[in-house]
Amino acid sequence: MADPDATLSPPIRDRLAYRVKCRLLGPPLVTEQLSQEKLSNPMALGVLASDCISSTAYGSEEMLRILVPVAGVAAFTLLMPVTGAILLVLLLLTLSYRDVVSVYTRAGGSYVVARENFGPRVAQIAAVALLVDYIVTVAVQTAAGTDALISLAHLAGNGYTGLDHLKLPITAAVVVLLMYGNLRGIREAGRAFATPAYLFMLAVALMLVVGLVRALDGGLPHTDLNAPGVVPLGQEGSGWLYGASLFMVLRAFANGGSSLTGLEAISNGVSAFRTPQGVNARRTLTVMSCVLGVMVLGVSTLAHYTHAVPYVDGNPTVIAQEAHLVFGDGWAGTAGLVFVQLATALILYTGANTPFTGFPFLASFVAEDRFLPRKLMRRGHRLAFSSGIISLTVVALALLLVTGANVDKLVALYAIGVFTGFTMAAAGMTAHYWRRREGGWRTGVNLVAAVVSALVVVIFAITKFTEGAWLVVVVFPIGVWALIRINREYREEAAALETMPPLTEAAEPRWRRHLVYVLLDVLDLAAVKALRYAHELRPDEVRAVHFVIDEARARRLAARWEELPGTDVPLDLVDCPDRRLRHAVAALAARDTADGTTALTLLVPRRTYARPLAALLHTDSGDELAKTLQHLPNVAVTVVPFDVTAAMARLRAYAPHQ
Repeated sequence: MADPDATLSPPIRDRLAYRVKCRLLGPPLVTEQLSQEKLSNPMALGVLASDCISSTAYGSEEMLRILVPVAGVAAFTLLMPVTGAILLVLLLLTLSYRDVVSVYTRAGGSYVVARENFGPRVAQIAAVALLVDYIVTVAVQTAAGTDALISLAHLAGNGYTGLDHLKLPITAAVVVLLMYGNLRGIREAGRAFATPAYLFMLAVALMLVVGLVRALDGGLPHTDLNAPGVVPLGQEGSGWLYGASLFMVLRAFANGGSSLTGLEAISNGVSAFRTPQGVNARRTLTVMSCVLGVMVLGVSTLAHYTHAVPYVDGNPTVIAQEAHLVFGDGWAGTAGLVFVQLATALILYTGANTPFTGFPFLASFVAEDRFLPRKLMRRGHRLAFSSGIISLTVVALALLLVTGANVDKLVALYAIGVFTGFTMAAAGMTAHYWRRREGGWRTGVNLVAAVVSALVVVIFAITKFTEGAWLVVVVFPIGVWALIRINREYREEAAALETMPPLTEAAEPRWRRHLVYVLLDVLDLAAVKALRYAHELRPDEVRAVHFVIDEARARRLAARWEELPGTDVPLDLVDCPDRRLRHAVAALAARDTADGTTALTLLVPRRTYARPLAALLHTDSGDELAKTLQHLPNVAVTVVPFDVTAAMARLRAYAPHQ
């Protein structure tokens, strides 16, 4: 591959926006550094498992929030079998996702599984489920983290705190901070966000050990069930459900399903692991699930013995009450409470970082399949998928604003997306093993996991429909339709652009020393038009030039170029390791016109679209290149337009006559 001589590159003053970006995010990373941006297993556990294990902070509380108003004090007894059912689902899903990360070592999780086994259209159900899950996860985790801080202030201030009215601004500020951290790059985000996961594990372990010692030494104290602000206690009934209807128990079970959110994060980010990626992801997933199971069981058990009860406004939280009761009063008790609550706040905030890793990766895969705008495929300044990160931030902030950062309202939007993704992953693995007639017990486990996950979706959609789940039920079909609509637009454009006749030979050039370079991104009718126009200019030499930002894509273009009949125009592949296309083009133009006697014309194919949707699906760099090169005296930039919309119309008109 050719490499422009940097010494001949003309001085180009970076734009103000770029200088500000460098100051905020650091210098750009080159593409070769992508292989260095991988996570070790301990780092991956801290980064990718934060969302999963942090749900311990509110999973048991969400179950009690349903059970206490209908079963009263008996809710604390009923909590244990419901928790057991949650742990059984955790076991099934862990076994299923161990298969996922072993078979599908490319990131993407349930989306990739569904696409490979059910086709790209059905896979969009998983895509929408995961995208919704990521958005809601950011909102839930950050709101719950703020609740942890407010709960600490409540308990330390004997019920008074001045932070309540600042909940939304604090939560929104944390979301923006997470966005900033992730825009700086994968590795730096990992360093910043891995430590809180281990602090939270240590805090919960300390609380459980002290709680066990105190229980053996004379019992744990109970919370005041009649304190102002607690959820109203129902009347205890009789029978194995203690007065709670099966419907309410199922509703509590569905709420408890929030404890399993984030379980899919490792499968969605498996490409972020070091090699061998599948083995490392499998090991980390197993450790994460074991940690989650112990913590969920421990928090529910403490709630069972201490009768820690949810409050109407969410503060203080159940886990905060448990820490207060376990550690007791005095300076040591206060220190333990502060440690647990700060660790809880940190893990919840950094648990919201997991979607900032998974959402951009997933969006890039869906965009690569042409179901989302292609700009989501591009890595940004620091090798992160910047467009995906920013999109996630904007939607999550809007959701927080609409719900007032209320965790209970947000959880109503939560489990449907989560368990739909679980269902698609398990069902896809069932189909995978069934078609290959291998892994009989694996087929059975994945089938059971798929059925159970689907039942949770149905239970949650019914029991929480009026509390906000209706919004997700409505968004799902609309989201799937929108993704399929985008794909149809891309497919129609591709069909119109990819039907190419053989290229004609160039005529004799009439200029004494004139070079024409056609800048190619893809090989289609727009590129053919630009090449024909290049020959019409009668230059001394015509070359096709592709700036290599994605090596795999460049290799595919080169292979297709070699197979193209009817032209002897060479294709030059020019390295662009830092993805600064304007600078690379300017360096090439300066080098080839350095003798002062050579004129260079750069032809830039421009695909024009009449449809408004096309503005969201495509980008145009022709004008930017013209502005960059306008100071070079012997260089001209010509934009060669091609009407894609008209080509699509001609194709549709011709199709009925086939």
